Amino acid sequence: MILLGIFLLAFALCLPFGYWRAGLRRFSWQWFVAIHAPVPVVAALRIGSGLSWKFIPLMLAACVGGQLLGARFGRR
Repeated sequence: MILLGIFLLAFALCLPFGYWRAGLRRFSWQWFVAIHAPVPVVAALRIGSGLSWKFIPLMLAACVGGQLLGARFGRR
């Protein structure tokens, strides 16, 4: 249950950053910030909840999914 909650939090955290990234010029410094800003928070969530490093790919998938869905909303 904790894993699902952390996964959903990571996904939800990355949604607004994906929305923001959609309106930025590719490879600009703001674009890189929009991609990388939520990473320390997601890492802290994972470590704070006691999940091992084996769950990093799952957290990465949640962040990528949130970024992609947020960017889709940002383009509309």
